[in-house]
Amino acid sequence: MNQIPMTLRGADRLRKELEELKTIKRPIMIAAIAAAREHGDLKENAEYHAAREEQSFCEGRIQELESKLSRANIIDVIKMSGNANGRVIFGSTVTIFNREIQKESTYCIVGDDEADFKDNLISINSPMARGLIGKTAGDITVICTPGGDVQYDVIKVEYI
Repeated sequence: MNQIPMTLRGADRLRKELEELKTIKRPIMIAAIAAAREHGDLKENAEYHAAREEQSFCEGRIQELESKLSRANIIDVIKMSGNANGRVIFGSTVTIFNREIQKESTYCIVGDDEADFKDNLISINSPMARGLIGKTAGDITVICTPGGDVQYDVIKVEYI
């Protein structure tokens, strides 16, 4: 069974979602199916079929979350920061400066399941993260992007 690297924050988020699905959504689905059954003939009952389909999606997501959490290798970046010596590691937050467009950005390097570029959470397997791992504040790194190579200055590395 493959271990999935995950930050403490990401594991907590998945646990909360799982708890909500099991304690709130699942009972709502069961009630919706029961109510739709009372409408009569199940073959032509669109409400019933819609409720069953929604229940199926809910149960599938529950299984997916349980599987991810059972395979999670939860990494607490704060505990690892003592050995990091200021280097970018999994779970660290790094502020970089794009030399080409003269823009500063901050990203947190997380597992694949936690990645969300809109929230500045980048996957450990992304080209950006791979180019940053092991760097320290003051380093310059070149990251290969679809638009060509881009130079970044590493401004700050944090373990939060």
